[in-house]
Amino acid sequence: MKCISLKSVFIEWLCEAGRSPIVAVVFFYSCSVVAQTFVNPILGGDYPDPTIMRDGNDYYMTHSCFDYQPGLVVMHSRDLVNWEPVSYALKTYLGSVWAPDICKHEGRYYIYFTVAAQGRKNYVVWADNPRGPWSEPIDLHIGNIDPCHVVGDDGQRWLFLSGGKRARLTDDGLAVVPGTEEVVYGGWIYPEEWETEGMCLEGPKLKRIGKYYYYLNAEGGTAGPPTSHMITQARSESIDGPWENAPNNPLVHTWSKEERWWSKGHGSLVDTPDGRWYVVYHSYEKDFTCLGRQTLLEPVYLGNDGWFHRYEHIDVAKPIAQPFKTTTDVNRHGHLKDFRIGLDWKFYKQFDADRVKVDNGVLTMKAKGTDPASSAPLMFVAGEHRYELEAEIELYGDVTAGLVVYYNGDFYQGTGFDKQRRYRYRKGGRTGSGVHRKETTRLWLRLVNRDCIVTGWYSYDGVNWKRETWGMDCSGYNHNTLYEFQSVLPGLFAQGKGEVAFRNFKYRKLD
Repeated sequence: MKCISLKSVFIEWLCEAGRSPIVAVVFFYSCSVVAQTFVNPILGGDYPDPTIMRDGNDYYMTHSCFDYQPGLVVMHSRDLVNWEPVSYALKTYLGSVWAPDICKHEGRYYIYFTVAAQGRKNYVVWADNPRGPWSEPIDLHIGNIDPCHVVGDDGQRWLFLSGGKRARLTDDGLAVVPGTEEVVYGGWIYPEEWETEGMCLEGPKLKRIGKYYYYLNAEGGTAGPPTSHMITQARSESIDGPWENAPNNPLVHTWSKEERWWSKGHGSLVDTPDGRWYVVYHSYEKDFTCLGRQTLLEPVYLGNDGWFHRYEHIDVAKPIAQPFKTTTDVNRHGHLKDFRIGLDWKFYKQFDADRVKVDNGVLTMKAKGTDPASSAPLMFVAGEHRYELEAEIELYGDVTAGLVVYYNGDFYQGTGFDKQRRYRYRKGGRTGSGVHRKETTRLWLRLVNRDCIVTGWYSYDGVNWKRETWGMDCSGYNHNTLYEFQSVLPGLFAQGKGEVAFRNFKYRKLD
């Protein structure tokens, strides 16, 4: 079928009416509204396992936070494309936090989530406003992973989990009714020749739409081969099943390693007030798996057959029409210099609010530990392929400080200094980089990450810069190599006894 654009039809109509093509074109563009577009990801960098909800005209989303604290950052948007952090729901370090589910029930907001470090236990926090404050975490005393809250026709609250399991919740949603855990779904069996990480039936997301409950699952494993992950759908007229698999499964999938976006999966459906549908999911970017799983947005539609379908002409690697016309363009890194702990910045495993003080753009941080790993570095999500960060750093006491790109306690890279010399950090180790001409407590440092190649710079006056002789490759710092599901995050560290002041912090995206 030949595709004819509205523009061509309109111009043809005007020409048939005796107007010239030039006049027709000018008239068309003068009275038309140019469609706005966005380019995925909507959240670049480490924003995995997205869970999203609509509350009137507002959208809220949160993600797995793993070992970063404060955790469970709640993001807000009015247009599904531009997001900004408005609160964080978890101040207590319980272990690596996986696959949350954000929802609203009878005027109260809940986030259900898994903690993997305790034999995979599940918790819940609640708030009367998504902007907080949030409650302390409540242990639900149930295993498995990836909890999802859903309400049956009779008002009964349920928690669906990985492995096709579910359990009944108490009326307040803050406890699981003992003895109610059961398997209710076996998943969709994909062809055996597909290259995946394994069945891995997880990431359930359920929603009542019309006469059906729609049951989205993640299958194929979250990493492994580029073609591993996928989003499958099933439906039932009852929350009790039976569950019918979609004939067009999978709804979302990476079919080839030549695609830009790998291991697409773990999806949540969300609608607009006027009835359009989108699916939000995560994906690794080809050649940049060290960035972690990024959040993508894709329009879908509910067909006459009662199943959700992709728009075959839409490529998530190319510009897509925005869900809403907007004049808002949120600069996600615009507040980094303000050091908003919990919203933009987060510590690794150990969060102590008394450790940091921010005054007029200066971050003063108490040093701790004997290396960057034990210092619990302070980091943020960058998300760009090429960027640099820079700070004026002043030492007070017997301390060492600097800049890092950090995956975990064994794998990080960076540059730092103490009063006597400069250092290079690589794979969790430290080597000398240069001796100061005289003892100094102040140094300007710059760390550049250009397509996963990390280089360091230093200056004694903030004007004249010299490049270090070393360069490092961090492209292998990803879950397939190192596990833990994490990513390379840039940040600051301060180790030893004393404190460190970070002034004039700058972050720049590079061409």
